[in-house]
Formats: sequence, C-alpha cells, structure tokens
Amino acid sequence: MKQHNGTLPRINRRGFLQIVAAAGAAGALWHLGLKPQNLPKQTVRQSRTMMGTQINLIVHGPDRDRCEDAVAATFARMDELVGSLSRHNPESDLSALNARGFLAGPNEDIRQVLLLAEHLGSVTQGAFDITVLPLLELYDRSKADNVVPSEESITSALQLVDYRQVHISPAAITLARKGMAITLDGIGKGYIVDQGAATLRSHGFTNVYVEAGGDLMVSGTKAESMPWRIGVTHPRPGKTGKMVAIDISDQAVATSGDYMQPYTADLRHHHIIDPRTGISPPELASATVSAPTVALADGLATAAMVLGPVRALAVVNAMPDCEGFFIGKDLRQYRTEGFLS
Repeated sequence: MKQHNGTLPRINRRGFLQIVAAAGAAGALWHLGLKPQNLPKQTVRQSRTMMGTQINLIVHGPDRDRCEDAVAATFARMDELVGSLSRHNPESDLSALNARGFLAGPNEDIRQVLLLAEHLGSVTQGAFDITVLPLLELYDRSKADNVVPSEESITSALQLVDYRQVHISPAAITLARKGMAITLDGIGKGYIVDQGAATLRSHGFTNVYVEAGGDLMVSGTKAESMPWRIGVTHPRPGKTGKMVAIDISDQAVATSGDYMQPYTADLRHHHIIDPRTGISPPELASATVSAPTVALADGLATAAMVLGPVRALAVVNAMPDCEGFFIGKDLRQYRTEGFLS
C-alpha cells in the first residue's frame, strides 16, 4: 500500500468547524430564552449498556421529571443511531453497506459520520481510515487461532484498505472495490455521544455529562457549579505515576490505548492497526484528545496512536480548539501546550 507523505495541511478554521459542527451536532437546537430559576438543582444519573459498553448520563436541572424525560429521549436517540451505525448490528445501514458495497438514500447521520471520517483520513494522511475492517477481521481470526497474521495475508487485506475509495453523496454511498468494508468503531461511538448531548441540549439542559466507554462530552458545570474534572486512565496501571486530570466544560475527551483490546499479552499487537502497514503502531501506549466534539476527539485519538507522538502533536496542533496528551510505551509523556493537568 502506498504511504501518504508530504507536509501537514493547515486547516481553514471556518471550513473545518463547519464539518465538525455538522458531524457533532446535526439537528441540535438550543432552547432560547431560558432564565435561571432560584430552585434547588436536581441531579439525575442513569446508565445503560449499548454499543458493547456502558453509557452514563448525568443531568442537572431544576425539575426531576423534566430531567428524566430528557434522559429517556437521549437514550432513545442513541439507540436509534446504534441501529444505523453499528457494524455489529446485522440490520444496520452500515452492515447493509458492507454486505452490498452500496447504500442508496443514506440517512444524514451516516453521511455526516462518513464525511468527517473522510476529512480525518485526509488531514492525517491515511493514519485514520474507516476501511481498515478487513485487517481487523484478519486479526480477529488469527487471535482465535492464537497466531499472528502472516505477512502475505496482511498484504492481501491491505488491498482493500483506502478511505479514498468510499464515495459519498446524498443519493448513495459506494465502496469502489469488491470486498471493502467499513468500521466506524473509531468515530461512530463519538458521534452517538455527541448526539446524546445534543438531545439533552434540545430539551433545555446545559449542565450535562454523557460518556460511553471513556469517550465523553460535558457541558456547563456540576451541580456545585464546579467544573467537570476528568481523569486520564494510565495505560500501565501497575506502574507508578501521577494520575493526569483536567478541568473541562463544553468540550469532548476521548482516549485510545493499546491496552483496550490487545491481541497479544505483550501489547505489541492490538485493535488499533496502521491502515498503511497492516500492523499495530509501535510507539504509543495511549492517546487522549480533547476537541469540540466526541466524534472528532475519538477519531484524532485513534489516528494519534497510529501517527506516534511527533506527528500526532503536529496534527492536533493544526486542529482548531483541540489538545492532546500522549503516553509512549516507555511511559514518556507528550502534550500540546494547551493540555493542562
């Protein structure tokens, strides 16, 4: 597979934010004219298993019934999206696309996720690539047999990996090569969390926490009018080291790591595969990114693992309103200037 080379593009801020806004908050409407009420705040916390992980919602508001109604609507919206975007659901739009190589009349959600994925593929020069599914399936089969894929099988699977061969239009989505298949595992969960937060906002709630498997969006403050404080999981918890934590509001955070779905006990082979080489990247143990949306943070964290610390810092620094914190396999830490602990 040909490597993507060249200098990193500096992204036009207006154009970039338009893409992010479309992917992270499509259809969200803020309620206008809401006035603070001098009433005790109610806190509603609910969890539900979805997308193979636990979804956690925290909502602060003056009325418990309204909070619970908003939470119910949020879970319904997220469940709707899982039904469209999950490759693990055989009835989803994504599964239909993978099975046929063609999806007519795609809904706006899947189209926006794919457009953001295409953009991330471009700005990361192929380090983020949603067509990596044939490689992931190859590793899954090999893991079941307790072996590592052969060089020949990796080379063969690489022929089906190229995000530029996904053609997106309002009329249809087409996979240009027979046998290609898409996974949205590195961006779809983030989009679903974004839409969950957007649903809460559409019900008038601005102090919320929406989290799925460590990828999260927070807005406003906690009930005590304190900022949300988010801890970053250490990739090697048995090692000594201070927990990194950040105070955030109206921002998303996502983490990717070699420890999350390892294929081998030494963590050399894991679920993050370099789409350009077909093997797991060797430098980073974890990558945490903060961004305006979870979909963006999720995709950038995945790409950072592939890029390694130097290139990842360059990519994240080129993104408006994004910060990154990376830990190498040797536990050396790297961070952008604005990532505060």
